[in-house]
Amino acid sequence: MLFQLKHMLHRWQHRERYKLLASLLHNQTLGKSQLIEKQKHALTSIVQFAYNNTSFYQEKYRQVIGDIANEHFPATLPVLDKNEVVQHRDEMLAWNIDKTKLSLGNTGGSTGKPVSFYYDQHKHELMRAGMMRSYMWSGWQPGQKILNFWGARQDLPHSNPLVKKYQDYISSEITLPAHEYTEVQLNEWANKILAYRPVLLQGYASILAELSKFIINNNIRMPDNILGIYSTAEVLYDEQRKKMEKAFGCKVFNQYGSREIPNIACECRYGNMHIFTDMNYLESQLVNNENRLHVTSLTNRVMPMIRYDIGDSGSLKEGDCKCGSPFPMMQMGLCRSNDLIKTSRGKTIHPSFFNSLLYGLTEINQYQFVQNDPGKITLNLVAPMKLSEQKLSALQEKIRRGTDKNMILEVNYLAVLKKSISGKHRFVISKL
Repeated sequence: MLFQLKHMLHRWQHRERYKLLASLLHNQTLGKSQLIEKQKHALTSIVQFAYNNTSFYQEKYRQVIGDIANEHFPATLPVLDKNEVVQHRDEMLAWNIDKTKLSLGNTGGSTGKPVSFYYDQHKHELMRAGMMRSYMWSGWQPGQKILNFWGARQDLPHSNPLVKKYQDYISSEITLPAHEYTEVQLNEWANKILAYRPVLLQGYASILAELSKFIINNNIRMPDNILGIYSTAEVLYDEQRKKMEKAFGCKVFNQYGSREIPNIACECRYGNMHIFTDMNYLESQLVNNENRLHVTSLTNRVMPMIRYDIGDSGSLKEGDCKCGSPFPMMQMGLCRSNDLIKTSRGKTIHPSFFNSLLYGLTEINQYQFVQNDPGKITLNLVAPMKLSEQKLSALQEKIRRGTDKNMILEVNYLAVLKKSISGKHRFVISKL
């Protein structure tokens, strides 16, 4: 009875979210040809909208908008890169949008380039509805408990403790700050799972893998009601997947998306990554011997993102999946491969902490944190001008507060940052 009551309260509070979820669930019952037609119409519509309603796309597409009926569309349209989003963010905003009613989101730049973008409440609710659809692939049903291990502090609620407790209760969802951990913290998390008994776990692959390792090494028996683990925001390696499945005795589902364009793809129970073509249009193009992923959001009419070079690599995959989903498949390449930072006092710091330090500093072209010593972090920057002493002091203070009070920050200004052997830019590197 209590379960039904709190779920009813949550549905009432987020009516738009559940309405969007119903629509998304209907879409996955369509046939492949129906989904293709639906996507084609949405793609044409968003391109026309962007051209007619933003100064940025009006200029960018001035010479090619007539190619919208071309058989090679949208490949005839120029690619949108991160530098353009940084430089022309306000020009990408639709003319009829009231900026005072928008929120400003930030990426830490998992490919080394910080980006900020506008979004509205509709996008947030659609994102959450899309996540719920993905969760349901594990057998989870709305209202069942979820425990998140999240490293981005700005995503954690800062409301009144009583309000937060109420929201956690009716949503059946708790988010734990997980940007750092020690052996003591890992033990506390394991006990939290035992006490809370969530149906789903979600978080960074590296965090969940370390927690799984701790659970296995200490022979802790996890609840048998966990249906799935959702890995997000990072590359999920096979060894990490094996640890999670051994520790929790359930399937691990890999997710793919970004802050700018969420819900791009998700793994099914047969291990195939399915592209949500009712929300996005995904292309894979060979650029400098790398299969670059270009993503178009089909739903963003606040700040359209069309043929966006998201900074990741991957390829489209032919064939049908045993799960029966009509959504096409993809194969991920190397992306978001990060390192964990260690302090002299035994703390392990997740890369997302360093990501968040540079939110809003869009004057930085590229960055890279490098650790050669437990007591020192080097920040390599590519920027047209040096950061002010005030910003540097604030950065140093945040690092000491979040890692170790004796941690030293060294800043170097470089003309170019070296890439890894794979050709991927790593924004946090530990050389310990």
